[in-house]
Amino acid sequence: MRQFYETYQGDEKVSALLTQLSWTNNLIILSQSKRQEEREFYLRRAVQEKWSSRELERQIKAALFERIILTPPKVSPLVTQTHPAALSVFKDAYLVEFLGLSDGHAEADLHQGLLKQLKDFLIELGRDFCFVGSEYPLQVGGRDFALDLLFFHRGLNCLVAIELKVGRFEPEYLGKLVFYLEALDRDVRKPHEHPALGVLLCASKDDEVVEFSLSRTLSPALIAEYQTQLPDKKLLREKLHEFYLQNAPEEEGEL
Repeated sequence: MRQFYETYQGDEKVSALLTQLSWTNNLIILSQSKRQEEREFYLRRAVQEKWSSRELERQIKAALFERIILTPPKVSPLVTQTHPAALSVFKDAYLVEFLGLSDGHAEADLHQGLLKQLKDFLIELGRDFCFVGSEYPLQVGGRDFALDLLFFHRGLNCLVAIELKVGRFEPEYLGKLVFYLEALDRDVRKPHEHPALGVLLCASKDDEVVEFSLSRTLSPALIAEYQTQLPDKKLLREKLHEFYLQNAPEEEGEL
């Protein structure tokens, strides 16, 4: 109790957040967060996402704070124009360690695993995501197509198409996603909804290839990774420390 008081006394930014969380969640954040910014981050996210203590501990163990700071989401320019709030909704990488996938898994294994563990996947995506359908049917020019996963995001008020790839991101994958977004906007989107967003979820990606691919596209799309194992939190903490040193004001660096 004394440590809790000494840590937060006079901190008006987080005082309202503290009362919205259980004592257990407050203790988890207090004991496992090293920096003031990290504590505030998890306080806000825990309130926003309504995490249970189990969900909160998983996010801290998964180094969500470090990942968000070090690797912001890779989005096309149109995303920032049409969906500015999307940068705080999406991630550069999604953890699906709960699927227990083997190293040589196929796309069908990933797809079926996400459907079987849909509750966990929705928690990883975020509280405002709502599941619409799997292999969602789209018909264009008399031909039938199937979108891997379709969600709706309440906060962004738009459909979110997710295409799955078990290999490395390739530029040509983006064309198919853009095609699906056009079909959704023409035939599925309701008048009061914003244009659909697209997510290519790949096993790996080269950030320079991603940047080149997204720079000229005229559709709101983003490229993200899925990771089947929890990241090395110690390594991420070291990288975050280096990040703060490099971005510290000059006078602080001299100290």
